[in-house]
Amino acid sequence: MTFRTSSPPQIGVNLGRILERLLCADTTCEIQQSHSSKAKGMNRQLLFLHRIIASAPSPSSSPSLLGLRFLRTMAPLSPASTQAIERLRNYVPPPTNYDSVPLSRQAAVLLLLFADRRGELRVILTIRANTLKSYPGQAALPGGKSDALTETPFETARREAFEEIGLPNIDQPLPAPFWVEHLCELPANLARTELVVRPCVALLHSFNEVTGEDADPEEAFMPQLDAKEVAAVFSAPFHNFLSERDEPRGEEDGEIPGDPGDWYRGTWTNWNSTSWRMHHFFVPITNQKVTKPRRKSVDQDAAIDELDAQESSIGLTRYRVFGMTARILVDAARVAYAEEPQFEHNSHFGDEDMIRRLKKLGRFKAVRDPEDELTKEMFDKASKLT
Repeated sequence: MTFRTSSPPQIGVNLGRILERLLCADTTCEIQQSHSSKAKGMNRQLLFLHRIIASAPSPSSSPSLLGLRFLRTMAPLSPASTQAIERLRNYVPPPTNYDSVPLSRQAAVLLLLFADRRGELRVILTIRANTLKSYPGQAALPGGKSDALTETPFETARREAFEEIGLPNIDQPLPAPFWVEHLCELPANLARTELVVRPCVALLHSFNEVTGEDADPEEAFMPQLDAKEVAAVFSAPFHNFLSERDEPRGEEDGEIPGDPGDWYRGTWTNWNSTSWRMHHFFVPITNQKVTKPRRKSVDQDAAIDELDAQESSIGLTRYRVFGMTARILVDAARVAYAEEPQFEHNSHFGDEDMIRRLKKLGRFKAVRDPEDELTKEMFDKASKLT
């Protein structure tokens, strides 16, 4: 059995951390393995303890036995966020077509969640540089194409997140006290370019076992990211992807620009040979830290200058999130919160069934043509297959 963690096993885990986890958390957590299979027939509490010892970062100084003090001083996730993370840990996706398409058709994206000051979940997003070949200038989740058939979707997503925004890779340590827990994979989505995209959900933990307090990811982590291949890195409230208006925020979160109704727009279109709900979310950026690239190249300078000019010239206060990225976020929030959106939406998760049908038509060839793009006629033919 392989235990997949965000960093190599380390010694010196504070016992208070273990006590806090065993007493406060639901011990039915998922043990990450290849293909996201579940551990069976083993003592769940012992497995949970093994995971904590294997994945928690070492203290920066000699640990002291603080015991239950950790239960009092830790800034916890809100009850809704705690339940959301547990649902994601326990989520088992349906069989996927991801492994049956050629390497050139495989891609993965990372939904990296973290808790804000109120214990509510946020998700990290990017604005793609206008110099990139695919989807320039659009909001996206960190991610990209697989490099090898032996690479798991999570490994692809983490490697691409390192290359795009500087998030340390799986085999690299994060700045203390942060560490990443892989939660689940979601059903694969289909891009127009015949890429099969596997969403991977993870949680950025920020608990400091030495002080017993949480670090603030927005203050202590986001500014450390290096937007290498994107024009900006920002975050959005995760639960809000189920709402048609800006959800209320605390005073400490700053004023939300415009009207709460500016958050969402939706339209129906024809895609996949069926009616398709196109979601458009407009994420406020004036009340958060937006990380821009460090100027290292002519291309990055151009991307920064263009985005800055756009923001200043039209008074841009929100970034638009739409297309496949928006749909993945809606589906992930549906799983996490066990709620349906307030707006109209497609009921199915991902595109596994359509991917299977298109494979029968001979699509997803190993050698990609730059002009490859799925058409209405292809979807119509595929929809008639069983």
